[in-house]
Amino acid sequence: MRNGLCAGISRIGIGIAVMGMSVPALTQSHDDPLTRPIAPQSAQRWLGPQAPVRIHGQTYLVGFAGLNVALIRTSAGLILMDGAVPQAVSDVKAHIRALGFSIRDVKLILSTEPHFDHAGGLAALARDSGATVIASAEGVAELRPGGGNPADPQAAWLERFPPVTRLRVARDGEAIQLGDTVVTAHATPGHTVGSMSWSWRSCEGKGKRQDCKTIVFAASLNPAAVDSYRFSAPANRSLTSAFQASFAKVRMMPCDILLTTHPDQGDGRAQLTRLKKQRHPNPFIDTSACRRYADRNAARLDAKLAAEAAQR
Repeated sequence: MRNGLCAGISRIGIGIAVMGMSVPALTQSHDDPLTRPIAPQSAQRWLGPQAPVRIHGQTYLVGFAGLNVALIRTSAGLILMDGAVPQAVSDVKAHIRALGFSIRDVKLILSTEPHFDHAGGLAALARDSGATVIASAEGVAELRPGGGNPADPQAAWLERFPPVTRLRVARDGEAIQLGDTVVTAHATPGHTVGSMSWSWRSCEGKGKRQDCKTIVFAASLNPAAVDSYRFSAPANRSLTSAFQASFAKVRMMPCDILLTTHPDQGDGRAQLTRLKKQRHPNPFIDTSACRRYADRNAARLDAKLAAEAAQR
């Protein structure tokens, strides 16, 4: 493994943000069934170039301007969060290399939701790293066949993706440890029935100067649905109730730094712009971010329910 990521790894962060690096183009050199492009025209809006960057401590973003993929460096290897679309896999791996690591350093991949924009690259990343993909039980049930749940509110919009085989189920509240890092699973169903958010403690500095924060990588809470879907329909009320429970959970979650699966679901784009100018004070630190994230999406669901009631 590179940069001492094997046993005895230093717990000191590499302390870099590769802000000025050039980002490779989204290209594939050969026909790999696990990286064949999915919905390339629509996916392109998420895949604007973005250099990998350290957010806090040993937590990094290695994704794109419209699609977050997170990375945690632990004393026993790397944890990756989400896999983007298949055609973005080569760029995710390039971003990991730019930080001085290798895809083979990735030991665990945590999944937020079984939609192609976040799960499409999981099969290739798991194959190339040898990592296990961890998701909720409902998420695993959808990742294994590559999506295709007809009950999903967005089913008519969704593309199938390469089936994921290296899978493990995480329970709600389960603590998953790799080396010196513990990541907690938080079931947040609604956007998909298998949505899972993840949180962990991130520390930087030493002694009295050590600064520790709780980071949340949150699954989408957006009540997106095709026009014909009715959240108030009797058959869908369980999902609507799940959404409302997820809003309540995220509001109360310890949360110093919020990372959302799409940066524009929170304040990620503005925060990253400020981070490029100065790291202190860290613009990502915002103890109200999770509460506001839940409140914004709860208001969206309330508006949909009100519109449905007005149509009856």
